[in-house]
Amino acid sequence: MNMYPLSKRLGLILGPLLFILLQVFQFNLISDKADIVIAVALWMIIWWITEAVSISVTALLPLFLFPLFKVMPIDEVGANYGSPIVFLFFGGFVLALALEKVNLHRRIALNIIRLTGTTPNKVILGFMLATAFMSMWISNTASAVVMLPIAMSVINLLINDADGFTKQDQNFALSVMLGIAFSANAGGIATIIGTPPNSILIGLLENEYNMEISFLNWLIVGLPFSVILITIIYFVLIKLFPNKGLEFGASKTVIVDELNKLGKLSPKERQVLVTFAVIVSLWIFRTVINGIFPKLGLTDTMISILGALALFTVPHKFNKGEFILEWKDTQKLAWGILILFGGGLALAKGMSASGIVDIVAETISKSEVSILFTASLLIFLMLFMTELMSNVALTAVLAPVVAGIAIGLEVPILYLLIPVTMASSCAFMLPMATPPNAIVFASGFVKVHQMARVGVILNLISVILLILMFQYILPLIF
Repeated sequence: MNMYPLSKRLGLILGPLLFILLQVFQFNLISDKADIVIAVALWMIIWWITEAVSISVTALLPLFLFPLFKVMPIDEVGANYGSPIVFLFFGGFVLALALEKVNLHRRIALNIIRLTGTTPNKVILGFMLATAFMSMWISNTASAVVMLPIAMSVINLLINDADGFTKQDQNFALSVMLGIAFSANAGGIATIIGTPPNSILIGLLENEYNMEISFLNWLIVGLPFSVILITIIYFVLIKLFPNKGLEFGASKTVIVDELNKLGKLSPKERQVLVTFAVIVSLWIFRTVINGIFPKLGLTDTMISILGALALFTVPHKFNKGEFILEWKDTQKLAWGILILFGGGLALAKGMSASGIVDIVAETISKSEVSILFTASLLIFLMLFMTELMSNVALTAVLAPVVAGIAIGLEVPILYLLIPVTMASSCAFMLPMATPPNAIVFASGFVKVHQMARVGVILNLISVILLILMFQYILPLIF
């Protein structure tokens, strides 16, 4: 039986203890309400960093503490846990669930790898593209889990060939593994539903500032950034870990064999594929549809729920009452992440209602700090802090503060919030930074120093790309 680590035991006690101390010795930092919100935020941050309890359980704290200490009534706090953004992601999760249930995500991944070619570098690229594409629609963890056994099959061909596991073979294995992990992280940036921090941001903008970023608008910014980042990752990997002289034609056989195991496209897969295509098309063309039929008032959340409903209610076999998904399938749904969204939005609402965001804005507006320097520092801090704690939790805490800083600097909040939020998905240095990093590290083909060596380069490149986005790209789009 695993011991409960000392760091978690300390965190479990320290979080509530600090909260109690701040109540007993009232420091009068800002105001009664604001001081409570700061104390709750510190408790949540300690539990989030140490993972003393599940990060989703920590997200429930505002639901109890804010009404208890009269920060907000419980119906106002509870509304954040049922925000439209929570249901947008719920619909996205259900769609991902259907893709995984009928094995369509695996078929898509294998076909992408098959199309890219069978020279070593093309195989690496194929794995990266397949992982990134899946990560746009399903969780980055699921993307990495699907790709790992396929990658292991290809690597085993090299281990078992005549010349054994040479240095070139090792470099190839390392590139494939790191390519899968890093593409899973970078691919999710491309869409609103690709990674939870994106949704935290969208929720904050809608809840606090009545601003909407549609699925298409995010895609216009997120997809090019994701493509550029994945291209850079690919070239950095093949440069740092060259596999010159490595030849194997059998990898194509492995991919074809895996596809043959799946057989022909089944009727269930077709139904899910059609549903998936319709929902994505509706997300992309929503503004056009609303322009033609203004009374419809379609939102991304409504479209997401439509997709979920279709998968539960459109019969696959009418006579047998067979559907693509049944409610019991939702046992695999990431319910904890949905609660985490709610907790993040509740914390943001608390910061806003208690005047913390206004005070941050006022303080910044009185300072003489350069806008570009502030933006660069925030991007850098977010990116390197996310190596050590959950990017969702970090975005939940920092996004409202960053909004206050943007207001203080008199910069449109989107210009600062989008790159800072994207930075939270660019953790490439450490195995514990993201689940995909941990998954490929567990394969045994990647050592910590190798991941850190590539990761630090990619982290710094990501910072530069995001600063350029802040300075030149976002002002053109928003």
